[in-house]
Amino acid sequence: MGQKNKFIKVVGVSTAIALSNITTTIAQAPNVTAQQIAQESDTPDTEREIESGQQPISDVEKLNPSGNPLSFPTTSEEVQVDAQKPITLEQALQLSLKNNKEIEEARIQVERAEAAVKQQKADLYPTLDLTSGLTYGNDLFLDNTTEQRIDQDVEDTLDQARAQNPNLTDAQLGQIEDNARQDIEDQFTDTSSASFAFQGGLGINYDIYNGGRRGASIRTAEKQLRSSELDLERIVEQARFETARDYFDLQNGDAQVEIQQAAVNDASQTLKDAQLLQKAGLGTKFEVLQAQVELAQAEQQLTTAIANQNIARRQLAETLSVSHSTDLATADQIEEAGIWNLKLPETIVQAFKNRAELEQSLLQREISQEQRTIALSQTRPNLSANANYSLNDDFEDDFDTTDQYQVGLNLQWRLFDGGAARAGAEQADRDREIAENQFANLRNQIRFAVEQAFYQLKSNQNNIITTTKEVELATESLRLARLRFQSGVGTQTDVIDAQTALTRARGDRLSSIIDYNQSYADLARQVSNTPDNGLQDLP
Repeated sequence: MGQKNKFIKVVGVSTAIALSNITTTIAQAPNVTAQQIAQESDTPDTEREIESGQQPISDVEKLNPSGNPLSFPTTSEEVQVDAQKPITLEQALQLSLKNNKEIEEARIQVERAEAAVKQQKADLYPTLDLTSGLTYGNDLFLDNTTEQRIDQDVEDTLDQARAQNPNLTDAQLGQIEDNARQDIEDQFTDTSSASFAFQGGLGINYDIYNGGRRGASIRTAEKQLRSSELDLERIVEQARFETARDYFDLQNGDAQVEIQQAAVNDASQTLKDAQLLQKAGLGTKFEVLQAQVELAQAEQQLTTAIANQNIARRQLAETLSVSHSTDLATADQIEEAGIWNLKLPETIVQAFKNRAELEQSLLQREISQEQRTIALSQTRPNLSANANYSLNDDFEDDFDTTDQYQVGLNLQWRLFDGGAARAGAEQADRDREIAENQFANLRNQIRFAVEQAFYQLKSNQNNIITTTKEVELATESLRLARLRFQSGVGTQTDVIDAQTALTRARGDRLSSIIDYNQSYADLARQVSNTPDNGLQDLP
């Protein structure tokens, strides 16, 4: 083989050169030989795939937080994260629905609304009241009757004194009167007038008609209960969406870290090859500086990707409300979440049927109508019936126990209230109109959100097809670059460029799949209650 046909090949991951017509003098540089360059350079790992998915943990119950909602860490050890816990999307949804505080609060609101319905339905029954009491009294003061008796006794004493001694003077009679009165009053004062009595009663009352207020109040409570149940459904759907979104975000963060790590590895090898070429006299300082800049940029992008990955990891932990020491990782492979089989018109109609927010607006309209009835009931007749039975007994007297009963029918009709009832009805009418406008506005917003998510889903679906084709083309390009390099008509730079293009194509495909999954989750949230159009059982 002549010198004019001699090739010197420098093999590297990101940089390579094939030179022809290189003289033996250049090839035999004083410090570094071509053979040393080939030995110190690494061959590209052209079959390297971006990995995704890990073995999930078996028991997610260990990730649950403390049962005390008021507890919080007080030492740094309590918030120090442990080893990463890989979980699947299904496990993430299970944790979210169990630990989500908004869901728990919505559950409590439903229970509260159920109690409110029972409270209003209690008006369907009469009220029964029992009263009883014991009284004790002792009156030491003289009443009018006693005073009359004293006066009569004093007068009798004076008459007896006059009869016995007609010659008594007025002064003597006055003295006799004073003494007699004092003696008689002392006798009455020393006599106890104590009273110890028992009183008891039983009363029953029932509103026969109250202007429609009772029925309207019950229907209002029932509609508010239904609204609370729908709010629980809305919060559950939102929790499912946020969990899926954050899970896919973490998958994307993992993929981006691997992509950027591969870029750093390629840039590091490029710099190494450039330095070897410079030592061999086959490269320049400019090429080394350029490789150093590329490596610095790749490291910066890797640092940003790692930070975003950590943020996504903590965001998922916050959404799932796991314990403070839990560090999560994704266990699922990056693959399409599903296929949306409904067409856009069918999807829009299904969203109108399933969205809890629309039914809540209709319920608010109906509640306003019931509030109007309640307001007008203030000026309508109210008919009530009552029956009472009472029992009285004084243990200090000689009389028998006395009792009595009473039955009544009462009619109350407020003929004038200054227009208050009518004004309350007008407020309810305005509330009904507001609810109707909110329904129309919400309906339009839901349609737009469905259309936006649907178009994004289709776009990302097409992107998957495009990036899949891109991977196929990049794979074929890499195969041809290898053949050219092995046959001596191509350079290692061509191989590395092809490898870099394939790595990016694979990363783009993973990103397009994750974007598709995000759009799929968004569309499922906009429609709600997919796939069976019914709220799933909560854990």
